[in-house]
Amino acid sequence: MKGKVALEISALTPIRGMQLSRERIVVVLQNSVRVYSFAKPPELLHVYETADNLLGLCCLSDKKLAFPGRTTGQIQIVELATGNVSIIPAHSSALKAIQLSTDGELLASASETGTLIRVYSTSSCARLAELRRGIDPATIYSLAFSPSGSLLACTSDKSTLHIFDVPNPKRPSAHRSPQPGGATQEADVGKWGILSKIPLMPRVFSDVYSFTSAPFEAGNESMIGGISFSEGTVLGTTRPPKGVIGWISEDSLAVIGAGQDARWEKFTLVDGEDGKRHCVREGWKRYLGNSS
Repeated sequence: MKGKVALEISALTPIRGMQLSRERIVVVLQNSVRVYSFAKPPELLHVYETADNLLGLCCLSDKKLAFPGRTTGQIQIVELATGNVSIIPAHSSALKAIQLSTDGELLASASETGTLIRVYSTSSCARLAELRRGIDPATIYSLAFSPSGSLLACTSDKSTLHIFDVPNPKRPSAHRSPQPGGATQEADVGKWGILSKIPLMPRVFSDVYSFTSAPFEAGNESMIGGISFSEGTVLGTTRPPKGVIGWISEDSLAVIGAGQDARWEKFTLVDGEDGKRHCVREGWKRYLGNSS
């Protein structure tokens, strides 16, 4: 079988993305998502229409499938066992990133504005949290839940990795320290301290921010794998991804950059002497072999 084509699926328009599981192959086109059986030959099971999806946004778990809706800013959640489709009106502007937790129970999303990340329950479509990445607009590169779903990591073109606690009544975070009244130590202090408690202050002072952050190397896109790259260059159908997050364990993760000096970096969560959790870069390595 080495070097041979095992399965082949053709499309009339450019393929923007793909997702695989043991049972399904999901092909993402600009205005539709096509679900096939993982068989030989693949059988087309479902076709779902979407708004323009040039980024190929789509995520798949064992039980759920998520992708943009037919209206800008909406997300469709498909229950794979039943085929039932739910619609979440997640954002008022176009989607930039979506991600399911490992068990498919949580969905995180960000719009092209890039200031807020929203977390939803896929079972009830209820919004569980609204997390603020920052005040200035940004391009979100990647969202990723930790294996347990209790943490959410985010990268953007600000070259900063943010990590948030994810409030979930079913799975309270083991890292939080209970305080009187049920609040957590970090939530009680907040990013802005006493300012967050003053009535009528702008919402940015009371929003939930990441409990830790760290700079990462996004990479220079002028050269990618020896190929000159500019705004007019077409490599496949999308720009090379960077800032891609992969959790290694509940307290360590890797971020993959791009460009001439493409590298991956490993970060670890550690408990500091101040009683807070900090994100520390543990190491890095170039993966394209370009040293110049």
